[in-house]
Amino acid sequence: MTLPIRNVAIIAHVDHGKTTLVDALLKQSGIFREGEDVPDCVMDSNDLERERGITILSKNTAVKYKDTLINIVDTPGHADFGGEVERVLGMVDGCILIVDANEGPMPQTRFVLKKALEKGLRPIVVINKIDRAKADPHVAVDKVLDLFLELGADDDQCDFPYLFASGMAGYAKETLEAESVDMKPLFEAILRHVPAPVGDPLKPLQLQVTTLDYSEYLGRIVIGRIHNGTIRAGQQAALVTETGNIVKSKISKLMGFEGLKRVELEEASAGYIVAVAGFADAYIGETITDPNEPQALPLIKVDEPTLQMTFWVNDSPFAGQEGKLVTSRQVRDRLFRELETNVALRVEETDSPDKFHVSGRGELHLGILIETMRREGYEFQVSQPQVIYREVNGQPCEPYELLVLDVPADAVGSCIERLGQRRGEMQDMQPRAGDRTQLEFVIPARGLIGFRGEFMRMTRGEGIMNHSFLDYRPLSGEIEARNKGVLIAFEEGVSTFYAMKNAEDRGVFFIHPGTKVYKGMIVGEHNRPQDLELNVCKTKQLTNHRASGGDELVQLQTPVEMSLERALEYIGSDELVEVTPQSIRLRKMVKKLAKQR
Repeated sequence: MTLPIRNVAIIAHVDHGKTTLVDALLKQSGIFREGEDVPDCVMDSNDLERERGITILSKNTAVKYKDTLINIVDTPGHADFGGEVERVLGMVDGCILIVDANEGPMPQTRFVLKKALEKGLRPIVVINKIDRAKADPHVAVDKVLDLFLELGADDDQCDFPYLFASGMAGYAKETLEAESVDMKPLFEAILRHVPAPVGDPLKPLQLQVTTLDYSEYLGRIVIGRIHNGTIRAGQQAALVTETGNIVKSKISKLMGFEGLKRVELEEASAGYIVAVAGFADAYIGETITDPNEPQALPLIKVDEPTLQMTFWVNDSPFAGQEGKLVTSRQVRDRLFRELETNVALRVEETDSPDKFHVSGRGELHLGILIETMRREGYEFQVSQPQVIYREVNGQPCEPYELLVLDVPADAVGSCIERLGQRRGEMQDMQPRAGDRTQLEFVIPARGLIGFRGEFMRMTRGEGIMNHSFLDYRPLSGEIEARNKGVLIAFEEGVSTFYAMKNAEDRGVFFIHPGTKVYKGMIVGEHNRPQDLELNVCKTKQLTNHRASGGDELVQLQTPVEMSLERALEYIGSDELVEVTPQSIRLRKMVKKLAKQR
C-alpha cells in the first residue's frame, strides 16, 4: 500500500529563511538520530552555497508526518537562479511562500510568487523571523495580500492561509498569541491546504526529468515526478527526447527520498518524486515513458536570458601559467556541458573558435558559472556584461528591473541623483526603523551594470540592494558609463612599493607591491576620466648616500580588492577580466591599446 503524498516547494526572496525553515522541518520529522551533529542550512551542500550563504541549486528532500510522505523542494531565492524555480514548480502541487516579518515582500518575492501563481498553485504564506527586533508580522501579511492582488491572483489564491514562524527557533503558529514550540502547525497546514497529487497509476508511464545528478557507480541519475503510471526497478522504458526521438533503455535503479538520503525502491506510482538511473543521455524537460505507448509531456519553458557575456580563450602574456584547462576545445566542452543542467543558460558559438557568447539571467548567474569553472582548473577571460535587446510588437525593447534599496537617511539624496543619471524612475519611498529609508525604482538593466560598487561607496557599506527582472520596455536614452579612467601597467615585471608610492596621487590601486603585471594590465582607477599608462615596476636608484629622512615609516594606501563580481561590474566595453584558478586580473583589449598609440 502506497503512502498518501504531498509535494510542496519552498519559495522566497533571498535571505528570508527558506533553508533554515527546511532545517527545522527536517529536525522535527525525526530523520536525524539523537545527538547527531547537524550543520546549519543542511540543504546547502554546495561549497559556493555555504561560502556565500545563498541557495543556488534546487534540492529535494522528504519527511514523513502522520503516515503522509511530504516531498519538499528547496529553491533559490535569487532571481538570477529563477530557472531553478521554474523547472521544479511543475513537480509540486503547492508551495510555501516565506516572507521576512521585518522586510515584507521584496523583488524576488514578486518573481517567485508570480511563477507560482502562473502554475495555478495556492501558496501557504509563512511570515518568518517574527522573533526579530522591529518585526511587524501583520503589516507583512497586508503587504503580501497587496502583492497577490497586484499580480492578478484569483479569489481562491488571495484567500491564502498564513502562519507565523521562526525557522531559527524552530516553531510555527497560526496566531501571534498562540503558544508553540515546534513546526506542527506548518505540517498540519501542508496536509490541509496542499492538494494530493493528481495522476493515474494505471495509465502509461510518464515521468518528467527536472533535475540531473551523477554517480560514479550508476552514471547519470535523473530526478523527476511521475505524472502518470507506475515505474519499477529493472523494467524497460523509453526516453522521448527534446527532438522527439525515442531511446529505449532499462531502469537500472529506482530511488526515493527519505530525509537527506536516497532509498532504493522496487516500484513507485503517480505522484511520487523519484531518482532513476539507466538513461545516460537524458536531459531536463524530457519524458521517461512506456516503450509500448510513448507519450511525451510538454517541455519545461523558462524565461529567456537578459544578459550576455563573451567568454574568450586566455591570450594574455600570463596565459597557461596558472590553469590546467586552457584550450578553446576544453572551454567549449565545459560550457556546453553546463547546458545539460542549467536550463536558463544559453551558449552560442561565434565566427572565432576562441570566443563564445554566454547568456544568463544576471551577473550573479554568470558569475557563479565563472567561479565554478575557475575552481575546476579552467583559465579564460570574459568581456563586460551586455543586456540582450528584443523586438516587442515591432519596437526595439530592453529589459527593465525592479530595484529596492534600503539605505541610511543621509545617503538617500545621492542614491536618487545617481539612479536618475542611470535612467531609473523612483516608484516609492518609505521611512524604515532606525533612521533608514526604503527606495523603490524601475530601471533599465544596463543602468545597474557597475552600480553596486558606487552604491556601496555612497552608503559607506551600509546599504542593502535587491533587484529582479520586471519586463521588456521600449529603449530608454543613453546611460552614462563609468566616469573615471583606469591605470594601466606600462611594461611586464613585478610591481614595487617605490613606483606605486610615487603614483599614489594618480588614483586608487587594485594590486599590492610584489604583484606580477604585464603590459596592458589594469592596475588601478585613475582620478580623471581618461586612461593613464604607468610604470609600476620602477625601482629606486641606490646611491652610497643615505637620504635625509629615509628611515621614516612610509605606508601605501590599502588597495581595492577586486573580487570576481566586483571586476565584472567594473570593466568597460574595451576591457576584459582574466580568470584563472589563482588570480582575477583586469586588462585592456590588445586591439584597443594599439589604436590609442
